[in-house]
Amino acid sequence: MAENQGLDLVEISPTANPPVCKIIDYKKFLYELKKKQKEMKAKTAKVIVKEIRLGPNTDDHDFNFKLNHAIKFLKDGAKVKVDVFFKGRSIIYKDQGELMLLKFAQGVVDFGKIEQMPRLEGKRMIMIIAPKK
Repeated sequence: MAENQGLDLVEISPTANPPVCKIIDYKKFLYELKKKQKEMKAKTAKVIVKEIRLGPNTDDHDFNFKLNHAIKFLKDGAKVKVDVFFKGRSIIYKDQGELMLLKFAQGVVDFGKIEQMPRLEGKRMIMIIAPKK
């Protein structure tokens, strides 16, 4: 029957009793499958991560300026990665850096939630904030 119609005979379920087969144009089927997969991929949300760097002795004005940027990023739906970079001997101010990150988290609490608490990685202390839905 498939040859008469110029189509392909495709086995759908070989384990069923009796096996299930379908008469379709296989090339067209593959094309539509590929098209659906491409459409699904286009619809997936891409996660954008914006990075904000602070120092352990960042002044209040600079801190508030960067805080406002972070709020804008969170409103746009991007994650914010805040890090305090310790240069040279400033690594002795680890507690000051952690306090700064917690103060930063307190400032954006209305717009985002902490995804990863502050943790030290080498010479930087990193915290990730995700936007609230």
